Amino acid sequence: MITKFAILWLKFIILSALLLSACQAQSSSPALQLPLSANTPVVEDAMVESAELPTPHPTRPVYAPGELVDYSAQTGDTLPALAVRFNTRVAEILEANTFIPASATTLPPGMPMKIPIYYLPFWGSPYRILPDSQFINGPSQIGFDTAGFIAGQPGWLRRYSEYAAGANRSAAEVIDLVALKFSLSPRLLLALLEYQSQALSQPDPPVSAQTYPLSYVAGDRRGLYRQLLWGANLLNNGYYSWRTAELTSIEHEDGRLERFDPWQNAATVSLRNFFNTLMSKAEYEQATSSTGFFQTYSFLFGDPWPTDQPHIPGSLEQPPLALPFEAGQTWAFTGGPHTAWGNGPPLTALDFAPPLVKGGCQPSSEKVTAVADGVIVRSEIGEVVLDLDGDGDERTGWNIFYLHVGSEERVTVGAVLQTGQPVGYPSCEGGSSTGTHVHMARKYNGEWIHAEGLLAFNLEGWVAHNGSRPYLGTLTRFSSTVTACECSNQASFIQSERR
Repeated sequence: MITKFAILWLKFIILSALLLSACQAQSSSPALQLPLSANTPVVEDAMVESAELPTPHPTRPVYAPGELVDYSAQTGDTLPALAVRFNTRVAEILEANTFIPASATTLPPGMPMKIPIYYLPFWGSPYRILPDSQFINGPSQIGFDTAGFIAGQPGWLRRYSEYAAGANRSAAEVIDLVALKFSLSPRLLLALLEYQSQALSQPDPPVSAQTYPLSYVAGDRRGLYRQLLWGANLLNNGYYSWRTAELTSIEHEDGRLERFDPWQNAATVSLRNFFNTLMSKAEYEQATSSTGFFQTYSFLFGDPWPTDQPHIPGSLEQPPLALPFEAGQTWAFTGGPHTAWGNGPPLTALDFAPPLVKGGCQPSSEKVTAVADGVIVRSEIGEVVLDLDGDGDERTGWNIFYLHVGSEERVTVGAVLQTGQPVGYPSCEGGSSTGTHVHMARKYNGEWIHAEGLLAFNLEGWVAHNGSRPYLGTLTRFSSTVTACECSNQASFIQSERR
């Protein structure tokens, strides 16, 4: 018999699916100085300019231990992460919300819940700066023209160019490259450049603005490209560490602790972490208020909150995936969960190496294969992206990112593959590698999906688990466990048994 709770859960799953489809059809045209969002309370006139807004929210009260508080599920929320943020336990959340199944993966965005909270001191502001959907390079960025937008602004970016990643590139090309590699919104990067160095509004900036446009002063981070590499990596570190509840607080330069408000969202936490890395406490308070970075972003692209469409639905599940090599072959599991691109979180990728007579970057006759049916949407030096929904855009649906695929016989863009068909040969091409292997990660609607957890990498029943540090870890199927090791020893061997 279907209970009313099960029906309620189903309704929220359906609602989240409808929101997702709406998100994919959303226009990305910039609209300047739109009305402010419901996220930003306005005392008198809803059309008042953001520069006139005060800091919007008071401090949270001190709750009684175990007091039930109202919460609406946000994009990408999971029960384990919520339990850490609210200083409670998953079992207590389930007891207070009996309609939620214990097997729930992601929660449907907007679903009302009651969460037992246990107060922790030094909570920061509950003010939210930016929706998660506008942080990642997902459906909401489709149709946005970075070059066209920069060309319409008077700032120094329109004239900027530099040699980056093996080619002479304009500012727009640099921004789009970093946005692609890290899967970050190009709008976000542009707004940060404007906020930090007036890159879109100032035609004749001081030399320091073009040397360190994100204001991170370091000898090895000169120029737009290297500044953005540093910034994008830090932004992803913060965003995905909030997703897994590994980042819950920051320490300011004066030693004061700030615990992130439990109701916060990943994008806001990431921006707070970013600004705290660069700024004094006073500058940080300004940047993270309604008259700081949010005002700059809204002036450039319009208020992001009224049109926010969650990009991670409730009850998300990974589709069936095969091991990335031919059936019957045995490869070595050489890298447990580690970053897909850059350094640090998110730990989303796994590495596999073919059997080799010698170590190092040696040619291999064994082929990397498609882990599912799909279409190739990107194929360049070392990199291949397999789009599982077949719409030709890696910002939507499930996508598989392969790194270190050799140039010889590498699959071409537009190729339609079935599970097990060749993608190319493993190599050391692309990124950084000391030995022939393939690196593989997953994205859903532009968001990197952690290799461990409720949506763990599952390849033919082999489920990934983190180790004590990146690159360590295991794959487990039933009672069998394979342990990652760059040494390609017997304990790391794994065989594809698909038919």
